[in-house]
Amino acid sequence: MIKRKLPSRPGTSGKRAANLTLSADVLESAKSLGINISQVCDNYLREVVRKEQERRWKQDHSEFIAAYNSIVEEEGLPLDQWRSF
Repeated sequence: MIKRKLPSRPGTSGKRAANLTLSADVLESAKSLGINISQVCDNYLREVVRKEQERRWKQDHSEFIAAYNSIVEEEGLPLDQWRSF
């Protein structure tokens, strides 16, 4: 019998254990409220990573963005004469 690995869903590329140090009072409160700590940490870290990737992309492409904005200021938007709104 050949076993195939099923394709993972987007955003669920497997999970791995990680050690975290959390404030004891916050951890106990979260547990008492039934909050899924792993899920909350994963979701928050995913958002932090996305924002950092966005920040770095903007930083890496800042010269192009500035040049493009300068051209638009001087010449207007491409195809602007055909806009109907």
